[in-house]
Amino acid sequence: MFRTVLKLLAVLAMVSLGSFAMAQQQRPGAPVPQTPPAAAQPVTPPATPAQTAPAAPATATAENPAPKPSFIVPRELSPWSMFMSADVVVKSVMIGLAFASLVTWTIFIAKMVELSVVQQKVRSALRKISEARSLAEAQFALGSKEGVLPSLLAACMREARLSAGISSDAGIKERAALSCAEIVRAEARRVRLGMGLLATIGATSPFVGLFGTVWGIMNSFIGISKSQTTNLAVVAPGIAEALLATALGLVAAIPAVIIYNHFARVTKGYLELVGRASGAAGRLLSRDLDRTHGATHSRAAE
Repeated sequence: MFRTVLKLLAVLAMVSLGSFAMAQQQRPGAPVPQTPPAAAQPVTPPATPAQTAPAAPATATAENPAPKPSFIVPRELSPWSMFMSADVVVKSVMIGLAFASLVTWTIFIAKMVELSVVQQKVRSALRKISEARSLAEAQFALGSKEGVLPSLLAACMREARLSAGISSDAGIKERAALSCAEIVRAEARRVRLGMGLLATIGATSPFVGLFGTVWGIMNSFIGISKSQTTNLAVVAPGIAEALLATALGLVAAIPAVIIYNHFARVTKGYLELVGRASGAAGRLLSRDLDRTHGATHSRAAE
């Protein structure tokens, strides 16, 4: 038993010396102790987990700097950089949506100016002829100005001149009303010019943007399968570029729908003014006809 204990103590001492020597070798600049050669080295048993624990990490020095951690630096994800790095199909979709948004705001500015001007003209013309007793007086009050009301007065005057010698006032008024209705319809078509384009942009832009998003995400998944990685820094840029197309689709569609609804209301109000102008021209024609027939009856009575 005593010999067995001595052997175990010798083995443990040699293991401790070996561990101390390995630790000294891992530290830079530390002298390595020399052990005297043994005539016969006993077979050491397998080391326990406590004995084989890794040594403490060496501190960084000027001669042995610490290794720098390696990580992937994500590229800049600004809208312009995402547009420049997007696929050609997604880029084409973005350019088309940006152009559609530019068209929307151009129509908005042009229609706002146009409707404001024509509404002011019709209101001013209605005020000027409010006291007129005949078509001739109304035309004299308006002068040589152009607009929908002068066109209505001219149509009524032309119909009265062409129908001279016809005793049926109802037929003259009906034909004049048809001429005025054609002028009103032409004016309605003119003021609604461009609103169909607004409706098209508002209805189709979200789906065009969605097409660009689907195409971009498909390319992102293809890139994932090729790189065989699911790292977010690799996947995120492609998905962000795809979602930018949907964002541009909404940017083009939402203002187009709002502007279309606004112009629908404004156009309806303007057409009501045009209807009032048509009614005013019809009333003046009716007065002229009644006045003409009254004068004719007076001369016949005399």
